[in-house]
Amino acid sequence: MEIKFYSKSAVQTQKIAEKLASTINGKLAIALYGDLGAGKTTFVQGFANGLDVPEGYYITSPTYNIINEYPGRLPLYHMDLYRLGSSDELEYIGLDDIVASEGVIIVEWPELMEHGIIQFDLSIKLVTDNLYNREISFIASGLEGVNLLRNFSV
Repeated sequence: MEIKFYSKSAVQTQKIAEKLASTINGKLAIALYGDLGAGKTTFVQGFANGLDVPEGYYITSPTYNIINEYPGRLPLYHMDLYRLGSSDELEYIGLDDIVASEGVIIVEWPELMEHGIIQFDLSIKLVTDNLYNREISFIASGLEGVNLLRNFSV
């Protein structure tokens, strides 16, 4: 199942993400695709609002940390694999514990991870033009993802 939305600003992208996150009630794994500057971290900022991450937390790209964790209605684990040397590094950050948790995992650059390490429920693709316009595609994989999208609208 796939649905698409179009955004004309960073704020609109954040609102779409916030709305999606507000509908989530349990464990979920999201693969987040997009070129550099496509708005992946902007999307996660809005998503964090929808999970009620407290205002004192500033959502940034975990490019050098690989993972940032935020408290909220559900824990949010934001991963950025852009600088990942190998999938073996994921073992050192406790990925098994994160995957087993009841939180939401969002992985930027999931294509740099060995296939099957995380079973993603939803893939989100951000494509931008030379301005601020974005096409945001939501692609469900598995029952959780399909159920989420079936009930989602902006």
